[in-house]
Order: sequence, then C-alpha cells, then structure tokens
Amino acid sequence: MAAILRLPAVMQATGLSKASVYLGIKKGTFPAPVKLGERAVGWPQQVIEDWVNTRPSSAA
Repeated sequence: MAAILRLPAVMQATGLSKASVYLGIKKGTFPAPVKLGERAVGWPQQVIEDWVNTRPSSAA
C-alpha cells in the first residue's frame, strides 16, 4: 500500500506553506489531495515526490 502524506509532511517535503499548497491546487499547479474521510485529505507520497522532482533546480 502506498504511503499517504498529510499536510504537514507535504509542507516539509515541498518547502511550501499551507497557503501556497492550496493556492497551487486552485491554480492547477500542485496535485490535488485525495479524500481520506469526511474531514481528512492526504497526498500519495509518490505524487509529491514526482512533483518535487519536476520542479526546476536552483543548484548551479
């Protein structure tokens, strides 16, 4: 079974704030979460890892 990341783990993995995560979802530039329950959402770990790996690197 794939790991599901909750918002604090997503924020840590991406370096984004809560507001930036949800703004990205709204704009379509960040993966939408999956519903885990009535009031809970999460992101599949692989989806977040793939998103991070497609971001441009600032390393020279």
